[in-house]
Amino acid sequence: MNMSSHLFLSLSALSPAICCSSSSLAPGSTTKLFHLLGVWPFVNNDKRLHLNIRPSCNSTWEPLEEIDVPIMKWQEIGEDDLGVEGVKVASPSSEIGERVKAIKLMFWSMSDGKISTSAYDTAWVALVEDVGGSGNPQFPEALQWIANNQHPDGSWGDDLLFCPHDRILNTLACVVALKYWKIHPDKCDKGMSFFKDNISKLAEEKPEHMPIGFEVTFPSLIETAWKLEIEICDDSPVFREIYANRNTKLNKIPSDLLHQVPTSLLHSLEGMKELKWEKLLKLKNADGSFLFSPSATAFAFLQTRDLNCLNYLSRTVQRFHGGVPNVYPVDLFEHLWAVDRLQRLGVSRYFKEEIKECMSYVYRYWSDKGISWARNSNVADIDDTSMGFKLLRLHGYEVSAEVFENFKNGNEFFSFMGQLIEPVTGMLNLYKASELIFPGEKILEDANRHAAKFLRRKQEANELFDKWIITKDLPGEVGYALDVPWYANLPRVESRFYIDQCGGQNDVWIGKTLYRMEYVDNDVYLELAKLDYNNCQALHLSEWDNFQGWYCESKLVDFGISGKTLLFSYFTAAASIYEPERAGERLAWAKTRVLVDAIASYLEGEGTTREQRGAFVRAFQQFSGKQKHTSGRSSILDERGEGLIAALLGTVDQLSLEVLEARGKDISHPLRAAWEKWLVGYGEEGDKYKGVVELLVQMIALGACNSLLSDDLSSHPECHRLCNLTSTICRQLAHHQTQKVRKNENDQIEMAMQELAQLVLQNSTRGLNRDVKDAFFAVTRSFYYTAHCDTGTINSHIAKVLFERVN
Repeated sequence: MNMSSHLFLSLSALSPAICCSSSSLAPGSTTKLFHLLGVWPFVNNDKRLHLNIRPSCNSTWEPLEEIDVPIMKWQEIGEDDLGVEGVKVASPSSEIGERVKAIKLMFWSMSDGKISTSAYDTAWVALVEDVGGSGNPQFPEALQWIANNQHPDGSWGDDLLFCPHDRILNTLACVVALKYWKIHPDKCDKGMSFFKDNISKLAEEKPEHMPIGFEVTFPSLIETAWKLEIEICDDSPVFREIYANRNTKLNKIPSDLLHQVPTSLLHSLEGMKELKWEKLLKLKNADGSFLFSPSATAFAFLQTRDLNCLNYLSRTVQRFHGGVPNVYPVDLFEHLWAVDRLQRLGVSRYFKEEIKECMSYVYRYWSDKGISWARNSNVADIDDTSMGFKLLRLHGYEVSAEVFENFKNGNEFFSFMGQLIEPVTGMLNLYKASELIFPGEKILEDANRHAAKFLRRKQEANELFDKWIITKDLPGEVGYALDVPWYANLPRVESRFYIDQCGGQNDVWIGKTLYRMEYVDNDVYLELAKLDYNNCQALHLSEWDNFQGWYCESKLVDFGISGKTLLFSYFTAAASIYEPERAGERLAWAKTRVLVDAIASYLEGEGTTREQRGAFVRAFQQFSGKQKHTSGRSSILDERGEGLIAALLGTVDQLSLEVLEARGKDISHPLRAAWEKWLVGYGEEGDKYKGVVELLVQMIALGACNSLLSDDLSSHPECHRLCNLTSTICRQLAHHQTQKVRKNENDQIEMAMQELAQLVLQNSTRGLNRDVKDAFFAVTRSFYYTAHCDTGTINSHIAKVLFERVN
C-alpha cells in the first residue's frame, strides 16, 4: 500500500493556528499515549506541541522527520500499554460524587435566595428607631454588624474586590449610621479618612461598574451626612457629574408616573425628592417592601411608619442575623441562574430532578408581563424575563413571546424604563432567548436584531463591560454567542468554552452595592464541570482510539474516507452525545456518518447510474440474510462493493450484539431495516442526505435500546413530520455549503429550523418521546454546525474539545 493509502491528518496543517502547549493536553500526553491515540507530536522552534492524528493502520507508514518515535501496529496495542501515563477511563469518581452531593444540597436548600450582606442597606436599616419610643435603635444587631465589618483601611464593602463606587457608598452610609447613634467615633474617623483619600477614584472607574441607582442615592446620602455635620466637600468634577446624571435619570420619568405605576426607581426611594407617600404606599410589594430593597424600605418606614414596611425589615434582619442584603428575596434569580450555570457547564444531567423542580417553581410565578429577580414583583425586567423565557421554553413549558412587548419602545428594547446604561448581559440574555423563535414570532425577530446590533456595537468598541455583573470573561461569552448561534451550538463545544469563561466564586454581581450569590457562582459547580469534562474526555480519547481501529479493520480508506472525515464524524457525535453512559449511541452515530459517506463515495463515482445504485441495494438485501458477510461472491457487485457491504453489516451486527449483551434485546432487524430504507431512498434519487437524519436517529435510538423505535419510525405522525422536515433542512444545508445561495434560500432554512424547534420543544398530547425529538434536533444541529462554521473554526473546536485537557 503506498503512502496515499494511509491516513495522515495534521491539525496544524488543517489550521495553522491550531496548537497547544503539552501541559494542556489530555492525560498521558506522552509518547505511549500518542501511539495509542494515533496522535503524533512534534515540537517546532516556538516550543509548542503540534498534533498529527492518524489511525495506526499499517506499520510501513513512515512519520515525518520531526518525529523520533517507533511505530506501533494497531493489533499490538494491549491493556498493558494503558499504563500510568496512558488514557485512564475513570468511572464517576468519589470527587465527582462529593460535588454532586454538595450541589444537590444547595438545590434542596434554596428558598428566597442565598445572598451576601450589603453594608449600605444595613446602614439604612440601622437608622430606624425603636417603634416603642425608647429612643434606641430598633435593630441594634444591624449596628453591631457595621461595627464588626469595617475593613482595615477604614472602608466597608465587598471583601474580595475593590470597586471605588461600591466602597465609597458603603463607607459613607456606615459612617452616617454610626454618627447618627453617636457611637464608635474612631471608626467614623477612619471611614471618613478613607472616603476623602479615595473619592477621586470614582472618575477612574468604568461607568458600567457603578452600583444601580448610585447617581440618585449617593447625592441623597451626602445631604444626610451634612445634616449630621460630617464634612464633605462636593465642589469637584466628580460630584458635578453625579448630580448631572441624577437629573438626567429623574427627568426621564415624570413625577406623576413615579407615583402612579411601579418603576425601577422604587428601588432607590432614599434618593428621591418631593415624594407623595400616600400614593407610593400603594405601590409596595405584597411582602411590604419597595421593590425588595431593604434600604428603600427602611427609608419609607422612616417617612411613613408603615407597619408592613417594618415587618419586611424585621424578617430580613432576622433572616440574615443583623446585616441585610441589597435586595431580598432573590428566589427567581437564584433558581434560574443556578440552572443556567449547570447547563452551560455541561453537568445538568446529574441534577434532573432538582432542575425540574426549579423550572416548576419559576413557571408558578411566570407572568405575561414578565418576571423580576423575585416572585410576585410588580416591576419586571428584561434580564430575568429573558432567562426565564429561554429556560422554560427549553424545558417544554408554554410561554408566549409576546411577553417581550412589555420591554419594547419603537424598534428598541429596554431593561427598565428610564435606565441610562443598558446592561450587556441583559441584551445577551435577550439575544439567547430570541434564538428560540417559533414560526410567526415577529417580536423575537425584532429582539434578535436589536440585541445582536447592540452586542456587536459594544464588541467593536471594546466596551463589553456589564452594569450587573463583573465576570471573568464577558467578551468571550458574547463572542461565542454571536459566532455560534443556538442552531449550531454543539453542547460539548459550549461547555468547553464556558468552563474557561466561568469565574466561579470570583464573579461578583452589581446591585445597589456589590454582592455575591453563593448558589449561582461558586467553585463547586466549576470543579464538578472540570472533573466531569476530563473524565468524559478520557473516555472519548479511548473511543477515538478504538474508532480508528474499526476504520482500519473495515478498510474504509479504500472508499475515500479521509482522516478529516473520520475525525469530524466522531467529533460531531461526541460533542453532541458526550455522556459516558451513552457510548453506544455516540458510536452508532459516528460510525453511521462514516459508512454513509463511504457508500456515497463508492456509488457517486463517474458514470454511476440509478441501476448500479439499485444493484448495491439488492446486494445488501442479499447479503443481509447470510451469517457471514465476507464469504461468497455476488454476481451483482464487484469485490470492493461486497467488501463495503461486509463492513456495513459487520458494524450492524456488532452494535446488535452489544445491545443484546447489555440490554438483553435483539435490535438486529430494526437496524437492518433502517439501513435498507435509507439505501432504497438513496438508490432511487442518488441523494445521500435524503433520510439521513432519520437513519442517524434510528441508530442513536436503537443504540439506546429505545422501545419507541422498535417499529417503523415514520409510523408516528409527529415523527413523520420530523423526518420530512429534517431531511429537507439537511439537503438545503448541504446545498448551502457547496454553492452560493440566495437570501430566500437562507430564509427557507431559518424558517424550517424555527418549525423544527417548535416541534422539538413544544409538548403535545400524543407527542413523540422527548429523547427521540432531541435526537432529531441534535443530528440536524450537527449539519447546521457544519454549514455555519468555517474549516478553521471547526478544526480549532476539535482540538479544544477532544484533545485539550481542562486545567
